[in-house]
Amino acid sequence: MSDRHPEFPLAEDLVYLNHAAVAPWPERTRQAVAEFAEQNCTYGAAFYPDWLKKEALLREQFKALIKAPSADDIALVKNTSEALSFVAYGLEWNAGDNIVTSNEEFPSNRLPWQSLATQGVELRQADLYAAASPEDALFELVDRNTRLLTISSIQFATGLRLDIERIGEFCKRRGILFCVDAIQSIGAVRFDVEACQADFVMADGHKWMFGPEGLGVFYTTPEARNRLKLTQFGWHMMKDTHNYENKPWEMHPGARRFECGSPNMIGIHALSASLSLLLETGIETIEAALFERIDYLRERIEQHPELELLGPAPSHPKSGIVVFRHKKIPNPALYPYLMQQKVICALRGAGIRFSPHFYNGLEEIDRALAIIDHYPA
Repeated sequence: MSDRHPEFPLAEDLVYLNHAAVAPWPERTRQAVAEFAEQNCTYGAAFYPDWLKKEALLREQFKALIKAPSADDIALVKNTSEALSFVAYGLEWNAGDNIVTSNEEFPSNRLPWQSLATQGVELRQADLYAAASPEDALFELVDRNTRLLTISSIQFATGLRLDIERIGEFCKRRGILFCVDAIQSIGAVRFDVEACQADFVMADGHKWMFGPEGLGVFYTTPEARNRLKLTQFGWHMMKDTHNYENKPWEMHPGARRFECGSPNMIGIHALSASLSLLLETGIETIEAALFERIDYLRERIEQHPELELLGPAPSHPKSGIVVFRHKKIPNPALYPYLMQQKVICALRGAGIRFSPHFYNGLEEIDRALAIIDHYPA
């Protein structure tokens, strides 16, 4: 096997193809956490002003990564589900309103909307393969009572990548709010919040961004966030955050209004380090390298007599996800075998999901597929 990428000194016997689930940390992220822990252990909060600078830096890094107009549009949240719930329970709903989504969404982008049924709000779930295009399938469910369209930019179980710019344009023309769960996009492919005209975008940091679990991003336009009533309250969401005698207080004018309490400082140091790798490498470079690996993986699977590609056709926009099945070995048997052989992957949808990243070597893909060929008879 060729030398590992210096930022990813993974165990030599491991083939890591599971970035659509939980990614490994880069070396710089491990160092950042170790240094933060040492500083905290030795000096307590004596360096808190520096930690606040790191928090501000992380917002700027997210701004650059998703091409947001301002760092004030960035909230640091616990996870995607929290951000989606801010939208679901921040908007004022009327009985008879409806929300359009797909029938392939991860539960995070389904449960908050389904819970609004108690307010008379209908969730309409499109079959993305029931029309000329996945986007058309969504549009066909929209009517005059549609208040919001919410969709994953890339579907977790198939790798289907939506044309979110087309969807955003459609929503903007009709005055419909547009919400994007971008957890399978940010860090893997280019993502531009203004180009897709999204009102709300959210993602965890622990997948393609190489960050820890428990910290993510919530982007809102100024107009959209002013339509959300707050559902959590605490000291950190005040305009004058560190004026603890602030009576009466004002809500923070930016997206920080959604951060009610103390920040996850260790997570902030970790995720900032991980994003620094993405930004230094360049998302265009990362996307190109990832697609090279995806093309190679798809080609190898197509050439294999016992493997079958699943999911979208090659002509569809690419993502970092490839799903396949073995024609003779059932998925519930092949998946634990691969994991036992230290090919880290996932059982998703109708098959096995491989999700490499830019640093994976092509020989790792060859090795994973060779392991399948050695499945015990």
